[in-house]
Amino acid sequence: MSEPRHRSDMWKWQIAMRGHRRSNHATGEHRGRRSTWCLLTAIALLALFAATGQVAAQADNAFADRQLVAQLAHDLPGNITDNPRDPEFWRNLRRGSRGLTTIPDRKSDALIQSSGQRWRIFREQSLPRYGVWGLSGICVILALFFMIRGPILIETGYSGSSILRFGSLERFAHWLLALSFLVLAVSGVNMLYGSDVIKPLIGYVAFAKVTAYGKWLHDFTGYAFIAGLMLVLLVWVRDNIPNRDDLHWLARAGGLFSRGVHPPAHRFNAGQKITFWFVILAGASMSFSGICLLFPFTFSPFADTFAVINLFGLQLPTDLSPLQEMQLTHAWHAVLGIIMIVVIIAHIYLASVGMEGAFDGMASGYVDENWAREHHALWMAELNAEPSSDGVERPETPAHARWK
Repeated sequence: MSEPRHRSDMWKWQIAMRGHRRSNHATGEHRGRRSTWCLLTAIALLALFAATGQVAAQADNAFADRQLVAQLAHDLPGNITDNPRDPEFWRNLRRGSRGLTTIPDRKSDALIQSSGQRWRIFREQSLPRYGVWGLSGICVILALFFMIRGPILIETGYSGSSILRFGSLERFAHWLLALSFLVLAVSGVNMLYGSDVIKPLIGYVAFAKVTAYGKWLHDFTGYAFIAGLMLVLLVWVRDNIPNRDDLHWLARAGGLFSRGVHPPAHRFNAGQKITFWFVILAGASMSFSGICLLFPFTFSPFADTFAVINLFGLQLPTDLSPLQEMQLTHAWHAVLGIIMIVVIIAHIYLASVGMEGAFDGMASGYVDENWAREHHALWMAELNAEPSSDGVERPETPAHARWK
């Protein structure tokens, strides 16, 4: 609308402009209302279509379920429930109930294997997490202990005179067991943490080769570990029988937390005896579980073990499938391995930097006499037939001479 050229026509132009503005405003309001109604209508239609589709889908599913139930009821053997939708039916399947199969592989008779999901969560989450806590925890504890306590020194200093503590056969058995365990520990830890720690450092191809060789080393070094375990048991079982003097040693914590305190001990003190029997029992159990893993689906250790434990009133499952046996065996093998590594780390610390003169016994077989008198006074008394620190004279029994 153009402006008027004459002043007389101004009032007409102003009135016309007001009407035009009202018309535009009304038109804008109308367009806004129309857009809002269109949007609301579209939303309502979408909701209606969704509801209609959901109802139709439910009807189709119900019809399909009825067809499936009818088909299953027709096809399933007579010893199977006629209502597969029964919650108890699926609950039993989730618990690993097995049916019948016409093929020789007995592992195929389980339709749903829920224990595999639990094993996978344990293997990928729980085991690595608690393993890191255990391995890092023992290292932190030993570092703090070394900073506060320091090494356990020979109070009277080296005497310059040595005495045979371990013969050749004993040291051979010890190092066979120790070195084989070291190979097993390193290769086993690589299987557990290597993909997260080592693979980013050396690359996928190199890590695949290292892990493949480590797996073979792990498998075949296990036999050397078993041989070392049997030899250690043979040469040291007599000296590791507990006795009353071990209680006195334990009551004073072996003098680990007190300077100048050395409770008398025989050839092996109570702490060494505990470590010995732990290594023997845990090593034997881990060796057997390793054999079960090397020859899968051959043994059923947990079903038989649970049956014996149930004699004491427990209700552990004894009807385990071959896959469940393997999963439990792997879990037991891995947990025992982590625990043994933690214990051996503490043993290595006390036998090396943690105690002055202790490593000499396994390095050369000889230890300083002052070290032997301070840490194994009863053993020295037995060897020399001299009065021990508790005032009781012991007969001479040269135990160390048995394995020269």
